[in-house]
Amino acid sequence: MGRYLVTGGAGYVGSHTVLALRDRGEDVVVLDDLSKGHREAVPAGVRLVDGRCEDRRALAEAFGGGRFDAVLHFAALSLVGDSMRDPLRYMAENLSTLSAVASAAVQHDCRRLVMSSTAALFGFPERIPIDEEQRLGPVSPYGESKLMCERALDWAERIHGLRFASLRYFNAAGADPEGRAGEDHDPETHLVPLAIDAALGLRPPLMVFGTDYPTDDGTGVRDYVHVTDLADAHLRVLPLLEKQSVRYNLGNGTGYSVRDVIETVERVGGRRVPHALGPRREGDPAVLVASSAKLRAETGWSPRFAKLEDIVRTAWDWRAAHPQGYAGARQAA
Repeated sequence: MGRYLVTGGAGYVGSHTVLALRDRGEDVVVLDDLSKGHREAVPAGVRLVDGRCEDRRALAEAFGGGRFDAVLHFAALSLVGDSMRDPLRYMAENLSTLSAVASAAVQHDCRRLVMSSTAALFGFPERIPIDEEQRLGPVSPYGESKLMCERALDWAERIHGLRFASLRYFNAAGADPEGRAGEDHDPETHLVPLAIDAALGLRPPLMVFGTDYPTDDGTGVRDYVHVTDLADAHLRVLPLLEKQSVRYNLGNGTGYSVRDVIETVERVGGRRVPHALGPRREGDPAVLVASSAKLRAETGWSPRFAKLEDIVRTAWDWRAAHPQGYAGARQAA
């Protein structure tokens, strides 16, 4: 049995990674201040340290009890639009959070760290799908903050021997197939849950931003990766860190338009998705699809939920069973 610290483990991708670790019998500790995450998302048998990554006492408590085999770092600010309104906060907080966790890992003789990163590092890509050889050029403070984190980890490896994996991906979607966890953000900005909520009458009609892109149906095209498959990728890179640090782009390799998502939600749920058409948002590229060819070749990873319908179905099932999200679980308790 290994021992792992998951920062941001009460959040969306983090909680699903905790489930993946527990499913293979690992000992897990979660460090999360619950500002975005949910206590109910942390499964039984997992110790939750309620605190910020920059808090020395919280870090000391999290790292107490024995040496960790690795740290999986998800705790970060992650909204591109929000970063455009408050750039200095994003760059300062994301770097300071990562630096505090990495420093504590080194201090406690943990030499492996996996960071949840983003394909936003590439800004407007030169070609699709986006591979690791493309030029880095963030066009948002969020993307820039993650690039700063990668550069900080380069120095941590060079000076302290901290090996790291950076997984750069776009749109996480879906929910645990067994219904143990799902997506519950406030505010919610992701297309799949917004479309589902519109269909269920839990939110106002969905707004479609832009119908005049140079795509087959005029709407933006994005890559959607099931959250359980993302969790699996985080675990698969761990053995590689025994020898070297790695960076991987992570995607299904297939792009789906906004209209594709709407039609899929309607087909899966059997309900219409009320929606309105609006202008493009400034800075939104027409197509963003990430390659995972290198990750597949070097780790054997492949998505179990490659079809958009399969991704949407798990998201629909969880949301239909939890119309109030994790708040419903709190009230039931």
